[in-house]
Amino acid sequence: MARLKISTRLMIMMCLLVLLQAALLGGFALRYLSSSLEDQIGLRALQLASMIAQTPAVREAARTRDSHSMQMLAEELREATDATFISIGDSEGIRLAHPLPERIGKPMVGGDNERALKLGQSYISRATGSLGPSVRGKAPIFSEQGDILGVVSVGYLTTSLEHIILRYQSIVISVTLGLLLLSILLAVWISRRFRAAIYGLEPHQIARLFEERNATLESVREGIIAVNAEGQITTFNQAAAKTLGLPAAEPIRGRPIQEVLPDSRLPDLLQSGQPEFDRELAVEGQTLIVNRIPIRDGDRIIGGVASFRRKDELDQVSRQLTQIRQYAETLRSQAHEYANKLHTIAGLIQIGASDRALEIIGQETREHQALLRWLSESVGEPVLSGCLLGKYNRAHELGLQLEIDPDSHMGALPEGITPEQIVTLLGNLLDNAFEATLAAGGRQVRLSMTDLGRELIFEIEDEGAGVPMAEREKIFQRGHSSKSTGRGIGLHLVRQTLTQLGGEITVSDGSNGGARFTAYIPKEVEAG
Repeated sequence: MARLKISTRLMIMMCLLVLLQAALLGGFALRYLSSSLEDQIGLRALQLASMIAQTPAVREAARTRDSHSMQMLAEELREATDATFISIGDSEGIRLAHPLPERIGKPMVGGDNERALKLGQSYISRATGSLGPSVRGKAPIFSEQGDILGVVSVGYLTTSLEHIILRYQSIVISVTLGLLLLSILLAVWISRRFRAAIYGLEPHQIARLFEERNATLESVREGIIAVNAEGQITTFNQAAAKTLGLPAAEPIRGRPIQEVLPDSRLPDLLQSGQPEFDRELAVEGQTLIVNRIPIRDGDRIIGGVASFRRKDELDQVSRQLTQIRQYAETLRSQAHEYANKLHTIAGLIQIGASDRALEIIGQETREHQALLRWLSESVGEPVLSGCLLGKYNRAHELGLQLEIDPDSHMGALPEGITPEQIVTLLGNLLDNAFEATLAAGGRQVRLSMTDLGRELIFEIEDEGAGVPMAEREKIFQRGHSSKSTGRGIGLHLVRQTLTQLGGEITVSDGSNGGARFTAYIPKEVEAG
């Protein structure tokens, strides 16, 4: 059997609820009405019987047992009231007046006259007489001396009560049907609004989305925290707890964000509603890259969500991408450089200039071997040697000359300094020098480096236009570039790498009018 939609189930449940309420309330109302009507009619019959019993003409007729006069009086009183019957008996319970004249002189039926004839009490009785079941009011007839002369019985047949109850019952049923119709219309409207509020999804679909959402939150490596409009945490993943150093066993959901993270700017986001991207935030001694966006319901802000990741992870990715790019450039430069030389040698052989071809081969071999020999003797890190060899070939490809100070030396890197960090630093500085030199029409870029003393020192000098004094701090900002839109990342990565290594960089004027960048890296990075 196909599963009913949530809107259909909601409508059925509301209709059943209304029917149940109507049945309970209607049954109680009808039962109360029946009991109340019997009590009211009984009181009316008793009052009417007491009034008739005190009438002088009735007393006289009862004293003389004048059934003819009593019958006339009873019929006149019955027609003047709404009583079903008025029956009057003497002190022996023999009828003196009755709606059916042929029953006059016979004993009264019902067996409920004893209290009136023997005890002199007035009361309400429910009994079945000769006319059928009825509610009766019984009152004794007293003489002037206080003797009991007879009894007056005023009754209403219960069949008339049933007609009254049936009339009210039809009213209750009509009202119930009207409420049912109204509840159906209301249920349809509510179910439509409810379905629209949950985007037309069924409960099992919502449950599946909830599970998928939890799995997604836990699968991403970024920390995620969401708050509601009151600033209380509604969502967080394990990556967030791990990154922020929050205890896994401590309940976090439902707590104010300011209590868990006093430095959080999510409460400010709830006020301003302005999203923030790639903002740096220092938390628990570590720097995070944070994105914050508000959650809106129309124009109303109902919460906010923040995603964050440790900055050193992003820096590591940036360094890896830079290293891969530099390796690719190295291979491309070497392939391009050797392709040009092979074409030259092939052309010389074809024109018969074999001596000249051999001379070029020898010269290339000597230059290349000299560079390789110097790298093997002066640079102790193979990754750094590969980077320098690639940049050397890259400079040749660009029509530039990378002059490496022959007195330079860089042995094995100290503990705590990775080759990738040095490649990121040196590669970006050389790329920046190549571009600046080409832009100014220069020819040469100079590099010197040393590991003597307590620091590693790298110095790169270009023949570019130089860096104005006012720009020497701005050039290290992310996105700042004078070349084109979307650049300005290299020097920013240089500054980040040096910050991690506890180093620094200076910018000064070069000897040939360009700029000189000098990076200092302590061999022992201070803890903290």
